[in-house]
Amino acid sequence: MQRWRSLDDVPADWGRCVLTIGVFDGVHRGHAQLISRAVKSAAARGVPAVLMTFDPHPMEVIRPGSHPAQLTTLTRRAELAEELGVDVFCVMPFTHDFMKLTPAEYVHDLLVERLHVAEVVVGDNFTFGKKAAGTVATMRELGDRFGFAVDGVTLLGEHAVTFSSTYIRACVDAGDMAAAADALGRPHRVEGVVVRGDGRGKSLGFPTANVAPPMHAAIPADGVYAAWFTVLGPGPTIGTVTPGQPAMAAVSVGTNPTFSGRARTVEVYVLDREADLYGQHVAVDFVDHLRGMRKFESVDELVAAMGRDVDTARKILGAGS
Repeated sequence: MQRWRSLDDVPADWGRCVLTIGVFDGVHRGHAQLISRAVKSAAARGVPAVLMTFDPHPMEVIRPGSHPAQLTTLTRRAELAEELGVDVFCVMPFTHDFMKLTPAEYVHDLLVERLHVAEVVVGDNFTFGKKAAGTVATMRELGDRFGFAVDGVTLLGEHAVTFSSTYIRACVDAGDMAAAADALGRPHRVEGVVVRGDGRGKSLGFPTANVAPPMHAAIPADGVYAAWFTVLGPGPTIGTVTPGQPAMAAVSVGTNPTFSGRARTVEVYVLDREADLYGQHVAVDFVDHLRGMRKFESVDELVAAMGRDVDTARKILGAGS
């Protein structure tokens, strides 16, 4: 799959394509339906399937400081798009000049002149152009003018709930990882770099990897979770941890109230593994919520609860593996 940092990367001899457009944060089941439709149409036409997303998130430019919690990094979005058969992953810089394009300019300058679209596949709630004035109906009118087809797709949903990034963020924020996974089609992932913490976990018999996620990452509600832990990227085995191979884990999200902590952290105890993971880029795939965060009256009570958490995580993850 090709990855373009902007439309400046479009080859000079570029032909026609089928394009799907959106933020695609999460690449959830609704997005997968949309992307698969574009890929299928591109195959039928014998042209590449192009996915266009945006960076930064449009809301951060439209209303600075309102960036929603991010379900997936751009790198992860590209990986998931490739798995769905996309030929080109294009990241469009969302700038003040870009947001000022009228719907007609947006279509003519970007989709027609630069990408030579044969078809555009979007969600039926898609808007575009200055002040989001363009709709799917607008896109169809412009498609008739410039000679491309438009497919407006109703996003997938179940039980009267439409799968959307907003819905999934609400699930994650509530700690409902089962509902989030159902809408995503996989467990919710938080990536980050392992940094040094206070080292308290090791003294308690549960050495943890303190994962520092990127800004805006969607972190589950405070509590303890069963999760899969993976060191990302190729590389040699680290202790007993093999990069790319998921390992069972119990994860604490919160401020460590038993020790009067203030900073909110993501601390991962990797079951049955020993390794110095500092500096490693890792992924935590949250599977299930085990219990809420609470302050224990003694360290012994905390250690006993952590032991129960590990046992429960092992049962949940072992049953699903």
